[in-house]
Amino acid sequence: MDFNVLGVIPARFASTRFPGKPLAFIHGKSMIQRVYEQALKSRFLSRVIVATDDERIEKHVLSFGGEAMMTSAFHSSGTERIGEVVASIRHKTVSVQFDIVVNIQGDEPMLNPLQIDLTISCFSDPTIQISTLVKLITNTEELFDLNVVKAVIDKNADALYFSRSPIPFMRNHNQEEWLTNGKFYKHIGLYAYRTSVLTEINNLAATQLETAETLEQLRWIENGFKIRTVLTEFETIAVDTPEDLLKLTNIIC
Repeated sequence: MDFNVLGVIPARFASTRFPGKPLAFIHGKSMIQRVYEQALKSRFLSRVIVATDDERIEKHVLSFGGEAMMTSAFHSSGTERIGEVVASIRHKTVSVQFDIVVNIQGDEPMLNPLQIDLTISCFSDPTIQISTLVKLITNTEELFDLNVVKAVIDKNADALYFSRSPIPFMRNHNQEEWLTNGKFYKHIGLYAYRTSVLTEINNLAATQLETAETLEQLRWIENGFKIRTVLTEFETIAVDTPEDLLKLTNIIC
């Protein structure tokens, strides 16, 4: 693809449920190192940067040969933190600009680099502003888990809405019959943005739907931005708690 693409991994040390999560080790490698190394395997990323507000994370990333950038401690989202990285690069290196920026989740050490490439691939369409991934939900427990974000998409694969609730509501069926009578999609929180669009969405004020669901992508939709969804078959495992980390130690070698 004829694009200059930047991958940014936002990484905060502070976490209510798992402080210091990026530096947690899994079989000899930290979580942030595993994510970084997976991102480097993408065919399309020109550069990968860890964006952090903590010197311990910065020092660790540099120790394994990665690139890190210190950012403000007052950002309310990873998207804002990535915006600071892009603005800093633009200011320091006018000759090197990025067409597309990818927001890579720093708590998914099993990230498949093909997922990054899939998210970027749709930008061959010049109308695409933002892209993200969805996966078919195949079990009822996941469908009704309020920690799993669901997506409703239109016939063009653009997102209509994201919710923690199971949507759409299957009025004429019992809950155990929903999956056999409809399609439901889980949102995979990997985003790619055109750089100009990233700047625009970071200037938007919080919205009612975003506040209700605590999902920042609803702010973009409420303001008329289109989010193209791309279907993936790869499963991701996010680490939100120390218990999640223990589960991963049985998978990652």
